[in-house]
Amino acid sequence: MTKQKLDQYAGSLNAAQIAAGMNAAASNAKRLLGDAKILLKSNRFPTAASLAVLAIEEAGKVSILRGLSVAKDAKEIRSRWRDYRSHTKKNVAWILPDLVAQGARSLDALKPIFHEESDHPYVLEQVKQLGFYTDCLGKAHWSIPDEVIDEQLARMLVATAEIFVRDREVTVEEIELWIEHIGPVWNGPREWMKKALVNWYRAAQDRGFVPPGKNDMEKFVTKGIDRG
Repeated sequence: MTKQKLDQYAGSLNAAQIAAGMNAAASNAKRLLGDAKILLKSNRFPTAASLAVLAIEEAGKVSILRGLSVAKDAKEIRSRWRDYRSHTKKNVAWILPDLVAQGARSLDALKPIFHEESDHPYVLEQVKQLGFYTDCLGKAHWSIPDEVIDEQLARMLVATAEIFVRDREVTVEEIELWIEHIGPVWNGPREWMKKALVNWYRAAQDRGFVPPGKNDMEKFVTKGIDRG
């Protein structure tokens, strides 16, 4: 057999294709999380931890696809696909629970998640590798999964994955609404983006895509959500 690389697509996608990709990623993230929970119950902590990281990565594809849906040109489209296939770009949000625990309650307070110089995506990638493989590190020290990944770390990562793995399917209409509101201001001034997010959320409420009542997005991007 000849060795061949997978023919990875790197072009634009319409709203229906974006929705299908989001739902595929979310479904697979749920499967991976389920497998991680089974292993956790069996005290297979290293593999449970690594699978939880994979679940976080799969769930992270959803936001990347949202960005792809409003990409402005071929260069940005290629960049979004690189992010989609990058482990460290898909796992950036994993520190969200820690930021919230430290008091982050608004959009601006979550900036560290996406800071280019932050090392937290690489830390999680290393944890995933340590849970799967042996390696020779430092001064010829052998890293063995059962010795470096304990129950506490595995449980924390499974709990973190549960935050990001969702059940509800995304519809094509939802993506079209996102493109309508966010597309015109994408990569524009931050204040425009905030206003567009508020308007999008209000329109999503009108269509029944998000819970009715107060516009929680407006509070999130301005004053911040309540602690509790």
